[in-house]
Amino acid sequence: MDISYIINELGEDRELYFNAVAPPIMQTSNFRVGTVAALKELFDDEYSGYLYSRGLNPTVEILRKKLAALDGAEDCLVFNSGAAATFAAVLANVGAGDHIVSVERPYTWSARMFDVVLPRFGVTTTYIDGTQIENFERAILPNTRVIYLESPNSWEFKLQDLRAVAELARAENIITIVDNSYCTSLLQRPIEMGIDIAMQTATKYIGGHSDALGGVLTGSGAMMKKIFDSEYLNIGSGIQPFNAWLLLRGLRTMPARLERIAATTRQVTEFLKGHPRVERVLFPFDETFPQYELATRQMQGACGLLSFYVRATEMGQIVRLCESLRHIMMAVSWGGHESLILPRCASLDPVQFDPSNDEHRMLRLYTGLEDAGYLIADLEQAFLKAW
Repeated sequence: MDISYIINELGEDRELYFNAVAPPIMQTSNFRVGTVAALKELFDDEYSGYLYSRGLNPTVEILRKKLAALDGAEDCLVFNSGAAATFAAVLANVGAGDHIVSVERPYTWSARMFDVVLPRFGVTTTYIDGTQIENFERAILPNTRVIYLESPNSWEFKLQDLRAVAELARAENIITIVDNSYCTSLLQRPIEMGIDIAMQTATKYIGGHSDALGGVLTGSGAMMKKIFDSEYLNIGSGIQPFNAWLLLRGLRTMPARLERIAATTRQVTEFLKGHPRVERVLFPFDETFPQYELATRQMQGACGLLSFYVRATEMGQIVRLCESLRHIMMAVSWGGHESLILPRCASLDPVQFDPSNDEHRMLRLYTGLEDAGYLIADLEQAFLKAW
């Protein structure tokens, strides 16, 4: 199915809403039902129609159809955040006493789920270096039910061989879940590589304007209905119509934004690689990246996020670098129009800073929609002030 058709036409029955080019926001909590028989049908299966916007909603439905098609998946659910989507995907597929294999150092709220929430119900997690398939093979136990992946992750951009992990998991009857937020459906399609559930945080590139939260799950129709009937409805974490409409708006321009951001990222990467204050740069589509071959094999591209290590002897140099930037903002997240920087040492007290620890000298940079020269000039003047 053509991407242009998916983004601009799929799911949009414009004749049903006065031929408006932009779909309406169905800002309703409730839906009228015409007959008792129809009401019974909805009570029996809320996935079959519109009953209450905690479940299905027409505005959200348009977004679901587009995101499922972009991923090459049968179905999709949209949540009010990426953390909510991940939580529902995992919770729907584990029970008391089950075991999870996860890549090491996952996203903060995924780790909190594995380390704090699920242990209360006897669910345990083994963390592994996911760059080697042998580590998955060794970690699997008889009660392993889920393998959780992040490929790439959002700091060191470590990859997993998605096809190899999916093949291993299928042989062991284990559900695979991958966080695909870095790539989106446009740059990586995990479902087509055999992964059961693909998650994206729609807050990032899908929204694209830093004004809406959202999380996406795609997979088989049976899996999405399983999650809908339990975690989605019970926790009440489905996205609201207005935010779904904002994500639809962002989706229209996502291919163009990613193309521009990718070009800018490459230019900024080259600048940082040549800067005397930078020790090294991590970017999946740079030839120096440790997993460059795998990245180019299973990803169609990379953009936006990169990390770099500076030659700092004290934390103050990194603080001055970040605080001297005039245009690049210091903030978490990524995927919007604005460029952002995040120093890893922000969680440290100055006395804890150890220049021999690479991570203490690590910064993450997101390049937004600004001109590359504009960002490079801002970085250059900040470097001059920091040392």
